Amino acid sequence: MTDCPGSPQVKVCGLTVVDEAVACAQSGADAIGMVFYPPSPRFVTAPVAREIGANLPEGVCKIGVFVDEPFLEIMKMVELCRLDFVQLHGCEPPAMVEALESSGISVIKTLFEKKRPFISDAGNYRASAYLVESGVGAVPGGAGLSWEWSAARGLAGKRPCILAGGLNPENVGEAICQFGPDAVDVSSGVESVPGRKDKNKVRAFIEAVRNAKLRSAPGRIFQ
Repeated sequence: MTDCPGSPQVKVCGLTVVDEAVACAQSGADAIGMVFYPPSPRFVTAPVAREIGANLPEGVCKIGVFVDEPFLEIMKMVELCRLDFVQLHGCEPPAMVEALESSGISVIKTLFEKKRPFISDAGNYRASAYLVESGVGAVPGGAGLSWEWSAARGLAGKRPCILAGGLNPENVGEAICQFGPDAVDVSSGVESVPGRKDKNKVRAFIEAVRNAKLRSAPGRIFQ
């Protein structure tokens, strides 16, 4: 995990290959995200996700990303793949978040700048953390499109926040300075092709996070 006190934590999302997930963790990622949304080019099956999780170093969080899946299907994948967090990346209602949290599952609820649920809807949910991104692109998540990160600044410091959307080694430092997140999420910004991570880009991204100028001391989401 990141060893620089005070740095935002790092979640690398959309892993599809075991050795690349392990390399991300060894480079300092605090969490690994696996996408259970079939239309995504980063979709993984339960057996692959389970193998990825089984090979990660101790202490690296395993996160499953879902888009408008039924409660029972999510719980099934949590058990099969031994997930630490569930990320809800669709239009899931507050009741879904509450049901999962009541079942002992930590939930990351995604909020969007351009579509529902909006960033301003954060108060409607009782999630463990909130991921904020633009909400543009044909497929939820991983669109690789930058946005005005400071537009969500009002949420930072009030709730546990993860910043996503168009981040890469070149711009993540500025994004952290503008928004002040507790963690950052990267997918396409460290890829060679969709679903395949470039180990050098991952290392550069994490180094940029560690060297970023902070607006305030971040909290810890992945523990």
